[in-house]
Amino acid sequence: MKTVCKVVDSNVNSQINYAQAVDILNAGEVVAFPTETVYGLGAVATNDSAVKKIFEAKGRPSDNPLIVHIGTKEEVALYVADISKVAKQCMDLFWPGPLTLIMPVKPNVLAQSVTAGLSTVGIRMPNHPVALALLQQLKKPLAAPSANRSGKPSPTEAVHVKDDLAGYIPYILDGGSTGIGLESTVLDVTQEPPVILRPGGITKEMLETKIGSVIQPTQIEQKLDITPKAPGMKYTHYAPNAPVFLIDCCEESVNKAVQQLQREGHNVALLAPANFHMSKADFYFSVGEAGSQKEMGATLYNALRACDKTTATIILATATSTEGVGAAIMNRLEKASGGKWYSA
Repeated sequence: MKTVCKVVDSNVNSQINYAQAVDILNAGEVVAFPTETVYGLGAVATNDSAVKKIFEAKGRPSDNPLIVHIGTKEEVALYVADISKVAKQCMDLFWPGPLTLIMPVKPNVLAQSVTAGLSTVGIRMPNHPVALALLQQLKKPLAAPSANRSGKPSPTEAVHVKDDLAGYIPYILDGGSTGIGLESTVLDVTQEPPVILRPGGITKEMLETKIGSVIQPTQIEQKLDITPKAPGMKYTHYAPNAPVFLIDCCEESVNKAVQQLQREGHNVALLAPANFHMSKADFYFSVGEAGSQKEMGATLYNALRACDKTTATIILATATSTEGVGAAIMNRLEKASGGKWYSA
């Protein structure tokens, strides 16, 4: 399959490219497009055969549910059986934006493959001009996980999508680099109080300021739930080719670890803040200024992907606090490392 990539931004006449994307989606195929979080791989969410092409292209397990993206808030009522008061609050406060709401799904409306047999569905309205333009011209919901091979770091640029999916999908809308760089927060509003199933750019603190108490399970507590209600809850995600190990953000500890691993014959890649630039690691990738979780979130996947362009045999990634967006960053790092921490 030939993969076509077309640029859509304010400097080019993008309407032809949008029209092509809409035609491809209406024909039952998949299209990759940018959101404010990461690039998504979309198919019309009411077309089961189209949705199955997402799973085929990504190599994604079929029991992993998909998030449905919509272009207007009014569309929620078409797919959700009951919109609770707290769901309406969240929609009014955080949409469009990086917040996915888990709500009871209307039967026999969305493709079975979208919900993976669950009685709930995750829906969000993205805050990105390209995503919104596509959705509003299509006038249909798009089921869209991240546009990468399953298990790999999520794509924050069109080139990442091409690296993973060229030959697997027909069309990519290139809207430049995404902003946040981490997938949306997934909030289950079918429970009281609501539960964060996946941390993201909308933090527990931000939610609690507006809607009251919110539960954010620990990594261990998340693993106790056998059936995932949201993407990223069951399988290893975000992993480059070389094994990843977490390490405390301490220069002395990192330097000792690098020296030890090099003595053992490893080529070491280090993902760490800018103040680690003098490290003796074989490859160093900055994740922004120390303490800037916003920068770290935006650069994390790019850094993980960059490791695959090196000869690194092991990757050390410095940890951050779990306050604010740090919870989302550590969630992704725990997934990428399989929960492994480096010890001498």
